[in-house]
Amino acid sequence: MSLLELRAVSKRFGGLQAVHGLSLEMAPGEILGLIGPNGAGKTTIFNLISGFLGPNAGEIRFDGRSVIGLKPHAICLLGLARTFQIVRPFPHLSVLANVRVGALARHPRAADALDRARAVVERVGLGDKAAAPASSLTLSERKRLELARALATEPRLLLLDEVMAGLTATETEAMLTLLRRIHEVGVSLLLIEHNMRAVMSLSQRIVVLSFGEKIAEGAPSAIASDPKVIEAYLGEEYVHAAQD
Repeated sequence: MSLLELRAVSKRFGGLQAVHGLSLEMAPGEILGLIGPNGAGKTTIFNLISGFLGPNAGEIRFDGRSVIGLKPHAICLLGLARTFQIVRPFPHLSVLANVRVGALARHPRAADALDRARAVVERVGLGDKAAAPASSLTLSERKRLELARALATEPRLLLLDEVMAGLTATETEAMLTLLRRIHEVGVSLLLIEHNMRAVMSLSQRIVVLSFGEKIAEGAPSAIASDPKVIEAYLGEEYVHAAQD
């Protein structure tokens, strides 16, 4: 059984067709990259999967169950969590308190949620910042906090919306290492990312979107050399990204 399945999903905003007839599947334990130019519909797809939007047509199933019509918190409790492209923690709360908010989804007892939050904060490398207000963090640390808040809900599938955007090369490598460790303990990853070298080194398979439609799907090496993908999105400078 697929962990995530989209069948002929479409979403229209007035006269704009943001997603058109999209079908894709994810197997349990997979890392799937979702790429395409700005405006291709990537974040709209995340919003559809996670319940922030409803489709105009099609079917979305998580672990065999339709999630259409479910609220985001109900989908989260099924085991699907997400990060957001624009990181907005509670600025005046500590790092630990921010993560505890996510932990409360599965651990309603305050003490249990706090224990879970402490473990996740350490896991993402923010242990020394646990008591610091979120407003004091660097961009890289805020990205880790956003990841920690999602992980605190104990997901089986994690949707990552540009968690490496704006990071330096060193910070990107550290984030890739962290994501691989998260994957190793059984969390499936679906990521939107514009850093081609990062997404191609992490993903096991990639789906490419253009104007709301899937134009290619396959292994990173095949995607990097696909003429349609190069023309629509990658450009010649990325042709060899999968080999670097």
